[in-house]
Amino acid sequence: MNTPLFHMIAGGPAPVAPYSHAVEADGWVFLTGQIPADPNDDPAALPDGIEAQTRRVMDNLEIVLGGLGLGLEHVVSARVFVTEFKRDYAGMNAVYKSYFPADRLPARTCIGVTALARDALVEIDMIARRP
Repeated sequence: MNTPLFHMIAGGPAPVAPYSHAVEADGWVFLTGQIPADPNDDPAALPDGIEAQTRRVMDNLEIVLGGLGLGLEHVVSARVFVTEFKRDYAGMNAVYKSYFPADRLPARTCIGVTALARDALVEIDMIARRP
């Protein structure tokens, strides 16, 4: 087993806690959960609504993947955390699935939670694999 690599991506979202954007071990890349913070204006208010927040989260994850020379096509699994599950599940799914080809959807778990950092409505983490 190779020594894990701990990545902070230039231009990536500002951390809201002590973590790396991603940790890589033996070709596996574990991306920290992202909330819908604007990487270009961290103190700005989070976007309104689940669709806009999900889009920002997915864009943030693409920034982290891109900083590692990867893309969403390398993602094998995702975990989605939603604070208003009944209200927001369908809207989150509509945006989430638009980022992947219909025949290349990662394995996924979606969990209803009571709260997320900065009162976000959604957070998503991912596992990717280098080719």
